[in-house]
Amino acid sequence: MPREYDEKRDFIRITVDSDIRFSLSGSGQEEHGKVTNLSGRGMMFIADRSLVVEDRVEVRIHPENDVTPPLHANVRVVRVNKLRHADGYEIGAVIQEILDD
Repeated sequence: MPREYDEKRDFIRITVDSDIRFSLSGSGQEEHGKVTNLSGRGMMFIADRSLVVEDRVEVRIHPENDVTPPLHANVRVVRVNKLRHADGYEIGAVIQEILDD
């Protein structure tokens, strides 16, 4: 039986609704957004401003529950889409390095 496309991923995506703080590497300017999904390899988040594919971004996610651990990482932007029915941009990123706090 053939598998659905989403099931062929190396890492399962988990739907997340958590705040994210991020800054473009070297900018020192922190911005805020909302994480929509997360996997062992990457993430999708919503931001008010557009980023550019290949941008390097430092991200910090601090979930509000005690079950999910925080994440501090460097990511590389691989996809940017303007939201159709709301303000903002959907940013797809690959995790490059997990950082210590």
